[in-house]
This record gives sequence, C-alpha cells and structure tokens, in this order.
Amino acid sequence: MRETPEELDKLQSLLDSSLSGSTAHLRSIVEGRTITAAQLTGVLTGMCTLALSTVTAKGEPRISGADGHFLHGRWHFGTARNAAKARHLAARPAASVAHMRGEDLGVFTHGTVEELNREDAETTADWQELLAYLKDFYDDDAFDWNREVVYYRLNPHWMTVYAPDLDKLTGT
Repeated sequence: MRETPEELDKLQSLLDSSLSGSTAHLRSIVEGRTITAAQLTGVLTGMCTLALSTVTAKGEPRISGADGHFLHGRWHFGTARNAAKARHLAARPAASVAHMRGEDLGVFTHGTVEELNREDAETTADWQELLAYLKDFYDDDAFDWNREVVYYRLNPHWMTVYAPDLDKLTGT
C-alpha cells in the first residue's frame, strides 16, 4: 500500500459519493458487498489486468487490455506510443477501466487520463517515482521507457467496488 492518509480519505470519499449517486439497480447489487478504500488498496497490489475502454474519432467504443497498477489511489497503465488506444486517449482523454476477478471482485472506474511521460513535454512531477516502480516491476531493460511506451494516470470522477467476500480476496 503506497497511499497516504489523505489519498485514502480522497479515495473513500470518491467511493462513497459514486455509490450514493448511482442508480437504485447498481446500489442494490453493491451495497453491503463492497470494501473500504484501505481494504481496496490492500487487495490491488502488483499488476492488475484492466479492461480499458476508449472512444474512436467516430464515437465508437473500443476495449482492450492493459497492465494496471493501483498506486496512490488511482489506476496507472501504459501502452505502446503507436497503439490505437494511445491515439484515442491523446484526442479524447475520457476513459473507463474495469478490473475483475471472477465473481469475487469488480472495480469499475470512469475518469480522464493524464499522460505522465509525454515525448514532447516535461514529464509529470511524480514520473520518476512511477518509473522506478515500473522498472523494478518489469525489469529495467524491458522497454525504451522514453520512446516506446506511454504511461497514463486515470484521474477518476466515479469508482465503485463489488467485493462480496473480503476473506476470499485476502486468503484469510
């Protein structure tokens, strides 16, 4: 868990407001079957496979997979700079991601991506911290981190979690 107390508070507020503002149908599924921000950050460790949804120039949805890392209460993911999803996100930064583990966990997030290591501009202030994490995770020589891959942070405006049995997720 890499989250500060402030990041956990912000994430918990997001989870609470997202669920309370959801439809009655979604609330009937999730309420009583969710977990706290602190519990979520304990479950979402390492690489989590994401289903990433972007939109084409014609407004058509596209879904693809991405390696997701949940750090500081937000999803981080990358792709090749020449990938279709990179073009979609550069033009239309709204995105949705889902991470599911069978019927035991569903994390659904909508937000706007922020490019962390732009080729034509300075990187974000926290890029070096994220890069160190990624190099440790994937191996320092896995990519040309400046030219081959682009990384994003999804700044969420809505997130909900379905987790009916925390013990199944934590192995306790």
